[in-house]
Amino acid sequence: MRKSKILLVEDDELSSELVFEYLSDCGFFVEPVFTATDGVAKVKNEPFDLVLLDINLPDFDGFEVLKSLKNHTSVPIIVTSAYSDTQKKLLAFKYGASDYMTKPLDLEELEARIWLQLGKNSAIKTEDEKKIFEIKNNHVYFQQKQLDLTTIEFELLSLLIKNKNSVMRREELVNALSSISSHRSLDNHIKNIRKKIGDTGTKAQYLKTEYGVGYKLTF
Repeated sequence: MRKSKILLVEDDELSSELVFEYLSDCGFFVEPVFTATDGVAKVKNEPFDLVLLDINLPDFDGFEVLKSLKNHTSVPIIVTSAYSDTQKKLLAFKYGASDYMTKPLDLEELEARIWLQLGKNSAIKTEDEKKIFEIKNNHVYFQQKQLDLTTIEFELLSLLIKNKNSVMRREELVNALSSISSHRSLDNHIKNIRKKIGDTGTKAQYLKTEYGVGYKLTF
């Protein structure tokens, strides 16, 4: 069985060594790099199953690096950071993070989170799962057809896709997307997305309302 290949982007050499040794012992193939530049170059030129990204890098803003990585790969990205405040976490999820861990890392928890992401989000997905919703090159594809979305609709639907099968509270969505100013505005954008994927009325099966709470995308 092929080992899952993980790209480790971490500028602290001691932290990188500890994570490298632990995950290698767990059976992963880990490739460490120490700068954002090298991380993006690796993702452009090599296939990986998951990326571990330190958001505090010396050469570029970590959130910009996250956006750049998401332009070149659809595999899960777990962000690690010394920042523990909610706004930083929401920003990471907005830009495409699959998970977020605060340093110092608990390595056993990190392993568990990696297995979780590989199980639900990696290239190991079946072809049928891939064909429903995909994010590629700053576009969302629904059943292999590119959707004509506004910028706000793209950001909203992408966030729901990344958190599929989980209820996202309306307050959480409004806070994560600065371009959405109110619950009413959010509801209108949801309504427009439903129209564009034909998920309305008796045909609704993907974008579901959790009344009094928020929305959930299931597929």
